[in-house]
Amino acid sequence: MTPPLPWQGLTQWRILDTDFGNGDAFFSFWQLWQADAQRPRMLHYVALSKNAPSQADWRRLAQCEANLNEPSQALAKHWFGLLPGFHRFLLSQGHVVLTLCIGATLPLLRQQQFAADSIFLRESTRLPDGDLIWLAKALAACSQRGTRLQAIRPPATHSSSVLLAALQHCGFTIANTLTTTDCEHLIAHYEPAWTLKNTRATRFCVATPVGRCAVIGAGLAGASVAAALARRGWQVHVHEQAANPAAGASGLPVGLIAPYVSKDDSALSQLSRAGVRLMLQQAKALLEAGADWAPVGVLERHIGGTPSLPGNWPDAGHAWSTLARPALPPDAWRTGFDTARDLWHAQAAWLKPAALVHAWLNQSGVQFTAGHAVARICRQQGQWTLKNSQGTVLDSADRVVIANASAATLLLQALSHDYPHLANDLKRVPAMHGMRGQLSWGRHADAPSAAFAPFGVNGSGSLIAGVPTELGLAWFAGSSYQPADQVERGEAENHLRNLQHLQLLLPTLANELAAKFIAGQLNAWKGTRCISADRLPAVGALDAAAQSGLWLCAGMGSRGLSLSMLCAEILAAQWCAEPLPVEAKLAQLLAALRC
Repeated sequence: MTPPLPWQGLTQWRILDTDFGNGDAFFSFWQLWQADAQRPRMLHYVALSKNAPSQADWRRLAQCEANLNEPSQALAKHWFGLLPGFHRFLLSQGHVVLTLCIGATLPLLRQQQFAADSIFLRESTRLPDGDLIWLAKALAACSQRGTRLQAIRPPATHSSSVLLAALQHCGFTIANTLTTTDCEHLIAHYEPAWTLKNTRATRFCVATPVGRCAVIGAGLAGASVAAALARRGWQVHVHEQAANPAAGASGLPVGLIAPYVSKDDSALSQLSRAGVRLMLQQAKALLEAGADWAPVGVLERHIGGTPSLPGNWPDAGHAWSTLARPALPPDAWRTGFDTARDLWHAQAAWLKPAALVHAWLNQSGVQFTAGHAVARICRQQGQWTLKNSQGTVLDSADRVVIANASAATLLLQALSHDYPHLANDLKRVPAMHGMRGQLSWGRHADAPSAAFAPFGVNGSGSLIAGVPTELGLAWFAGSSYQPADQVERGEAENHLRNLQHLQLLLPTLANELAAKFIAGQLNAWKGTRCISADRLPAVGALDAAAQSGLWLCAGMGSRGLSLSMLCAEILAAQWCAEPLPVEAKLAQLLAALRC
């Protein structure tokens, strides 16, 4: 059993392990945390691994250690598609967080952006002598004063003197007496003799004291931020100008959660997989399967030359996305899928966004108020004060997160006017605009002969069938796109545009439903998405030094279901000096100040 750590009474404890191995050390710490009445609110475990262990490895471990059976089963539900990069797992109601990093040691360490409380350096972290100084530098970059480093059969024991010298050169002091050839029992602490610099690279390495936060907007962006912060102990007050949460684009009746595929496995593809993994975990934990969501998978049609799998796509990638023809059962092709280039996303689902928004807002520590239209954010007596257009004070808080979609632009303009010292930074926020959309939908009972697929389909708009509603099982097709600054198209025209998409997506089904589209014998849902200029969300501090306490989380566009939880975890990690859920280079692409 791993010895206990001095985490009692702290808000969090962060562990960096240079080799996940078969997971036994992680499971042991998880159990220690569960058994400790004075445990920290959050336990973060960041583990590196050249190759992730399989579930079979866990079963063998559980056979030897019966007490590990339950925790290994809890993690096994989410253990799929472990491609190179970072993978975030929220366990024990999100209070135990495993970040598994797959790949080479040094590049993975350089993508970390947190300071560990404990570091475990293991034998399997094998590097040439010439790289040991770089290993020591990377470990020092993941440390703060007092960080404890313990070597467990450390790397390259034949070069122990090189490792010791490298660690000491980088600021580690050796806590026990060792010979120059023995590092098996090395214990060191990070206590450099020099003053540590507070550079831009380390601006998120000091946790903000837990306090009160106001979130403006109760859609996917705002509600996910509220839940993520509340889980970490923040008292969060969410303000929504409408009468109910999820009143804007997040009121979409149903949407698809599916990874984005690109031939070069672009940054957006990597971000989408990280976001989908988190959203599937949240859906399993908070929603009722079959009523609020269903992990039925998604078929993506190959239309207009896309999508295409990356070259040399490994087995872990095929767990996410693979060619549909061999993946789907033969009877699936009876619905008209006749191309060998379509893709099947096994880790995908349909989900009702409003149900998830309500579940997030119902978390302990979250307060929700409707009918609060925030027009001004003012600094008064060391707090940020929210005011309406009449100047009435709505709330005061230590920090504010602006998450009200396109309406955020008006608040940013007001801030630039009221606080000129922020104006230059706010110019770096990507431009955002509204994009109208309309879903067409109808009851299955009114189209008994239609050939609906038992899973989601996308590629030219989307089709989701078998969704329970108050009117019975229903299908949904769409959605149309139209810039919000144009004269709005009529409902009938949008139905016809959705029919055109459906004709490309599912020709047989489109022919069966064409009469209803043309006659307008369908229901419609309308909403306006908030889209940034580069089609990526904007999440982060609204001043370059991250000192004002003003933050933004907006611009989800059509990917709110895939990316909102990821954005919330990035924001929470930066507030609380936690490990990031994705590589630092990927998180930087979403920074609010990036233009």
